[in-house]
Order: sequence, then structure tokens, then C-alpha cells
Amino acid sequence: MKSYAQLSKEELLALKGELEAEYREVKGKGLALDMSRGKPSKEQLDLAEGMLTILSTSGDTSAEGGLDCRNYGGPIGIPEARKLMGDIAGVPAENVVIHGNASLTIMFDTVSRSFSHGVLGNTPWAKLDKVKFLCPVPGYDRHFGITEYFGVEMINVPMTEDGPDMDIVEKLAAEDEAIKGIWCVPKYSNPQGYCYSDETVRRMAALKPAAKDFRIFWDNAYSVHHLYEGEENQAQILDILSECEKAGNPDMVYEFISTSKISFAGAGISAFISSKSNLDQIKEYMNFQTIGHDKLNQLRHVKFFKDADGVNAHMMKHASSLRPKFEAVEQVLEDSLGGLEIGSWTCPKGGYFISFDAMEGCAKAIVAKAKEAGVVMTGAGATYPYGKDPMDSNIRIAPSLPTPEELALAAQVFVLSVKLVSIDKLLEGK
Repeated sequence: MKSYAQLSKEELLALKGELEAEYREVKGKGLALDMSRGKPSKEQLDLAEGMLTILSTSGDTSAEGGLDCRNYGGPIGIPEARKLMGDIAGVPAENVVIHGNASLTIMFDTVSRSFSHGVLGNTPWAKLDKVKFLCPVPGYDRHFGITEYFGVEMINVPMTEDGPDMDIVEKLAAEDEAIKGIWCVPKYSNPQGYCYSDETVRRMAALKPAAKDFRIFWDNAYSVHHLYEGEENQAQILDILSECEKAGNPDMVYEFISTSKISFAGAGISAFISSKSNLDQIKEYMNFQTIGHDKLNQLRHVKFFKDADGVNAHMMKHASSLRPKFEAVEQVLEDSLGGLEIGSWTCPKGGYFISFDAMEGCAKAIVAKAKEAGVVMTGAGATYPYGKDPMDSNIRIAPSLPTPEELALAAQVFVLSVKLVSIDKLLEGK
């Protein structure tokens, strides 16, 4: 297929006329499709339907040791839930504290606690002149939202296929005591679907930051979210907790996981994973914050999944639903945009997103054009701190929620939007 850049002004104008007619036809269908967030579909949520009735009588509500999950007690989580979440993450249960339905809440609380009370005896961040964070980009908008809320200065670090550019991470962290942490989505990253290499994990664990209270915020959100069966098709990353211990930095990592995209997105369980010293501090904080999280929900998850093998088998059912959607979008992108040199995209083997890079200066216009035709996408710029993509090129595609029929229409709208906006961009230089 001929590159758009090779077309003459007359050819581009003729093509634009054809595409605008096609766009008007699609726009006339009155579509209302949502590809803005990585929401599980109804089909995926139905996979855990058995969890709704797995506790039916008072005889079902006791945890190990006889703890009645309907009552107070077990503030850090029932033992079997701690083991289940530990097994999913590949860490001992003793390093796990169970929380409510969202790991995002734990992340927010962790940043808040660092501002109000400091990290393991260090000066509370609120008393410092400046607090900075390293932000691999493109990245997760909700991470950036937390640090922006607290007035943290965010510093962009480019992502590579092996994870953040570690030369930059090592240099910045070592030079500036005001840099207190780094956001990480190490497995099937949001939005690119990249996975941290063994070298990246080891270099991350061996960081020598200037700040004694520097922490790696390790959001292992997609730890079991593979799209394909077979170990050869499933990414495996090193356990950051043990790597930090080996490197002599046992307290440097906070790990977060949840079942939000395993069981129910609004009613899962989450976990905070870290060293004994870090957990001791969070347990003290929890003594004042809560009498305990929902132990019945913890018990439901344990009884339904049983163990890590049960979780993995369940996630292959999710993959059966998600994989065709990812492949359909990737095929439309290849068939419609391949060779045109107006965009590139990732083809991840897990996670929830496809990352699309348009021509520089085109992302906002593409998202607006798609919305005009009835397809809502994540706002352009959302994958960068402060919502400011310096290249205005990155767009996050979330294929999970629409039905296959809706997805075909949404993909059609998206590629039309890309083509029309790209032609306008090229015509500016003709």
C-alpha cells in the first residue's frame, strides 16, 4: 500500500473526498460506543457468577482457624486470602496485606501517608520544599492523577520494549533527593503491553537513589492477564521483592495487585505487598483507618478460585473472550493502515490495551473525530503526566468492553478518523 506521504496534493484531496463520504455514512448510524477504559465485558464478568452464591449459609462463613468472616477481626486479611494473592504474585503470604476492592485506593493511601507521616521515620513529604516522581511514558493516567493531586512534580521517562529507560532512571534517581518514587506497570504495561526484562527488574531493584525514602510503586495489575495459552506465549517477570532483597534494598518496593479484572471489576479484592518494615508501618496506619476489610468477599474469592491454578484456569476463559477482540482490532489496523506510514501500534500478548502512535500533532484531532462519529476513546494526552503528550501522538485503544459487532464498527470509525486527520496534517505541508 502506498504511503500517504508519497501522494501528491491532488491525490490527497481526492482521497479525502472519498473518506469524508464514508465517514458521513458511518456518522449517520448514530453510534454510541465506549472504548475509553479497560472495562471487562459482561461476558467476562459472567465468568465469576458462581461467586455470587458460593456463600449461602452461616456455615459457609468461617475462615481458617474458625474466624467468623461476618464479624470483626482479621484486619490484614484472612490467611487463605493472603496466601491466594501471594501465590498469584509469587511471594510468601507473610508479605501480603489484603485490602478492599481496588489497588488504586492503596496507592492513593500510600502516597497520602508518605506526605502526612513520612516513610519509615523519614521526613514527611508535606514538610519538604519539593517532591518529584519518575513517570514512565506513555503510562497509566490514574497513577499520574494521584501524584498530580498531591502536587508532586512528575518527570517523564521514555518506555522501551524492555521497560523504562533505566539509564535515565538510574541517573535521575541518584542525582536528586527530591525524587521519591517511580510508577511502574511491569507486566503488559498500560497502554503499550510491554513487559519488563530481567535486566530491567534487576537494575530497578539495585537502584541507588539519593532519597532514603525512595520507593518503587510496582503496580502488578496484569500479573495473570495473558491473551494466549502456553508458557511460551505468556510473559514471566522476575519477582521484584526478592530482587530488592538480593540487591540490599529490601524496603524499596511497594507492590500492588488486585482481582479487579479477574473476578468483578467493582467487587474484587486487592493486596499490598512489601517488606516486613513497610508492612509494619501500614499495619499501624490501618489500626486507625479501618477495623477490617470485607472478609466475606475475601472468603468468596478463596472458595471460588481455590488456588493460583484455579485463577490461571479462570484467566484462560477471559483470554478466550479478549483475544479475538485484540486480534480483530490489530487486523483492522494492519489491513487499513499498514504501509500508509501514518501510524504504528503495539500487538501485546496480555493486558487490556493497544497503544497507537499517530503522526505528531494528530492524536487530539483523531480522538475528537472518532467521538463526533459516536466512538468515545481515552482522551489524547491521558497517557502522559498532566495530560500533556509532548508529541500529541499517543492514543490508548481499549477493546475489551464492546461486543465483537460493536468493535468492528468502532475500529472502522477509528481508522477513518486516523486517515482523515493524517491527510489534513500532510496537506498542511503541501
